[in-house]
Amino acid sequence: MENKMSFGIKSKIIIGYLIVIICLFIAFIVLNSQISSLQKERNFIIDHDIEVHDLTNRIEKHLLDMETGQRGYIITGEASYLEPYNSAASSWEKDYNALYQLLNNNPNQQEKLEKIKGSIQDWIEAAGEPTIALKKENNTKELQQFFEKDPGRQYMDDIRSQFTSFRNVEKKSTETRATELDEKNQKIKIGLYGLLLFVTLISLAIAIVLSNSIVNTIKEVTQTIKRITASKGELKGRIKVRSNDEIKDLGIATNALLENIEERNWLQTNIAHAVTMYQGIASVDKLAEKFLFTVSEMTGASFGAFYVREENDKGDLFVKQAAFADRKGDAGRESFLIGEGLIGQAALEKRTLLINDVPDTYQLIASGLGDVKPKSIFIVPVLFEDEVIAVIELASLHEFTVLEQELISQVIETFGLTINGVIRRMEIARLLKESQAMTEELQAQSEELQTQSEELQMQSEELRMINEQLEERTKDAEEKSFELEATKEDLEEKAHQLELNSQYKSEFLANMSHELRTPLNSILILSEMLEENAAKTLSEDEEEYARIIHSSGKDLLALINDILDLSKVESGKLDVLLAEMNMSELPDQIERNFSHVAEQKKVQLKINKAQDVPDIIHTDEKRFQQIVKNLLSNAFKFTESGSVTVSIQRVADHRLTTAMRTVDTDCWLEIAVADTGIGIPKEKHQLIFEAFQQADGATVRKYGGTGLGLSICSEFAKLLGGWISLSSEVGKGSTFTLYLPSLSNGLVDYEKVNFAYEEVAVSVEEAEPEAEITEIDHPVQPVEPSLQDDENVFQDKRVLIVDDDQRNIFALKTALAKQGMTIMTAHNGIECLEMMKNSEPFDLILMDIMMPQMDGYEAMQKIRGELKLVDLPIIALTAKAMKNDREKCLEAGASDYISKPLDLNQLFSVMRVWLVN
Repeated sequence: MENKMSFGIKSKIIIGYLIVIICLFIAFIVLNSQISSLQKERNFIIDHDIEVHDLTNRIEKHLLDMETGQRGYIITGEASYLEPYNSAASSWEKDYNALYQLLNNNPNQQEKLEKIKGSIQDWIEAAGEPTIALKKENNTKELQQFFEKDPGRQYMDDIRSQFTSFRNVEKKSTETRATELDEKNQKIKIGLYGLLLFVTLISLAIAIVLSNSIVNTIKEVTQTIKRITASKGELKGRIKVRSNDEIKDLGIATNALLENIEERNWLQTNIAHAVTMYQGIASVDKLAEKFLFTVSEMTGASFGAFYVREENDKGDLFVKQAAFADRKGDAGRESFLIGEGLIGQAALEKRTLLINDVPDTYQLIASGLGDVKPKSIFIVPVLFEDEVIAVIELASLHEFTVLEQELISQVIETFGLTINGVIRRMEIARLLKESQAMTEELQAQSEELQTQSEELQMQSEELRMINEQLEERTKDAEEKSFELEATKEDLEEKAHQLELNSQYKSEFLANMSHELRTPLNSILILSEMLEENAAKTLSEDEEEYARIIHSSGKDLLALINDILDLSKVESGKLDVLLAEMNMSELPDQIERNFSHVAEQKKVQLKINKAQDVPDIIHTDEKRFQQIVKNLLSNAFKFTESGSVTVSIQRVADHRLTTAMRTVDTDCWLEIAVADTGIGIPKEKHQLIFEAFQQADGATVRKYGGTGLGLSICSEFAKLLGGWISLSSEVGKGSTFTLYLPSLSNGLVDYEKVNFAYEEVAVSVEEAEPEAEITEIDHPVQPVEPSLQDDENVFQDKRVLIVDDDQRNIFALKTALAKQGMTIMTAHNGIECLEMMKNSEPFDLILMDIMMPQMDGYEAMQKIRGELKLVDLPIIALTAKAMKNDREKCLEAGASDYISKPLDLNQLFSVMRVWLVN
């Protein structure tokens, strides 16, 4: 109700302003009314009087136009002068009527207007119309007589004097109204000043009343606050305000602030007292009793219990340490587990519980006169580092106020630290007693440790000296490491240069092979044809010359192949093709290939094969055969008499070395080639396995050879996972023994095998089927082909030879023409395609690979692709022994492949196969 009836400062100020605004509004209405009235009178003067004068002037003008037009027409007789006359005669009455209506509120002026109108009409009737009529009749005499009297002049003078009198009256009337308007304007000005003064006085009165109402109330509040301030902390006084406005609200808020400050002071005082009261207490039970007594005194609690956490086998157990108003020790239970009952739940949830609706079964508070039921229960957990270390339960006959709850909560915030400190001090005291007992024992041990420390100090000094020596060695090692790193970089650079040199050497040898094989091809073919002497035109000496040329050519071819193979081995680009090899056929192969050599040199050939040698081993048969043939060839070469013995046996398990056992193999074979030849000095045993090396110069001169065979055999043996050993004595003969594993599980990583000879790391790739290995020449019984069969196959066959070397073309053309074939030639791929387009079909093409303008690869692709000659036999011929030449030729479209120099028997055999098919 007070709030509804309150009349605030804002309301008072608004009402004061409303009164002032209303007064101003009334003054504005009055002033606006007066100004509107003045405006109307002013507009009347402006509109009415000006209109009157204007109409008067217009009537006079019309009269002047009539007079002028009359006189002009009479004088000149021109009809045009009658136009203004007639116009004015028809218009003056309209203006007169308008003027007459305008003066309807002034009868005197209307009366004067009527006289003026009569004068005008008299002039028209007496002077205007008659003279014009006489002029129209051209009655000059009467006109002259009329103007001699001139009655019209008198009328005009009267009209002018009447108009002058009319204007003067109107002018006076205008001046009179202007004077009245000025007087009224002066009155309005005086009234405006008076109204402004009135509004000012009203505003001042309202302002004084409002300010007195506000200032007096504020002074009362200020005086009350000063009295409270002067009371030196006594906050019992309160502000009393009689007004019912915002000042009263300010007083009420100030009183609430004072009450709050008083409560804060009480709270801080009690907190400070509670904090200081348990200083110096060294036991938990004393601390609990003191705390319960102090808090009960502050809050008016009538009953209480204090529980502290202890650890046992069952977990955390809260045990009662103190009670307030205890009746024979029954103030609460002696202990509880966490989560047990309300007090246990409070400890579990770490939150305060306040219960005001206490059940009837709760324990009563005892007094001298009887037992009383509590009205409120307050359970507070005490926390330390977010762990509950104690719980306090208080009961009171009154409900705990918010201030009392806050007091307990703030005291509890730091009380956990105090409890923990007391517990720690008790623990420290206990440990101190134990430590004192242990100190005596430690003192005895300390003396022993002192002795040991002196010994350790001496050892430490020795270690320091050793450490300094190690640091010096470390620095030396780092310097050497830098030197080794620089050396490593130099070696890597040199290895890179060696790799480039090896690559350049391989390319050079391959190109040189092509350049050497091309003329060698012509030499071999032509020498073979001369040796056959089919036409019987050569003598025996000439046939011998041809045989020597052919043999020399084949030796040169063997030398080229040896150099190429050695280059491939050294660069690690010789491929190995592992496959099954039938060892049971090896003796027959050796017998078949070398029996005639033995017969020629009258040397006995012996072949011994043990029973335990497996029939099948896994190795590269071609490389194996090359090694055996080279060893046998050398044995026969350097043996003049006696025998050459080949022994093939399996290495027994007890003879296997540690290195041999590391190889993943089924078995090890031992192939020994022993001869009774010249023998090799011991100091030359390693030398002969190097390239272009032999035992001595005399041997070279007597027996010849290049010194490449054993070097190649040694490298081949390493590629196949084995090695070759040598046992020799000068004058008694030599024994070369090949140790070779059966590589059923793949090639051997030779870096992991430490043989008795130098270790060599080789990079193994896929086999090169076309790679030519040096073979030892031995007499072969010539197989004469059936001339009848050749003639039947080759007779009248059209063969196209495509080669840029005229020597090869001549040799091939001569050899093929003897077989009855028709030969056409082309020097490059372009000529070949032109001939095939413009001539009859060919039965077979012999295609060289390396040619100018268009090589053999591109020519064969165009023959197969553009010309669609898929079934035409094309045999590729090349002298460049490069890797994968055979595959490239077959992919380009070749039907078969033969490397130069050509063997005519091989060539005829291949041609026969493709021509028959």
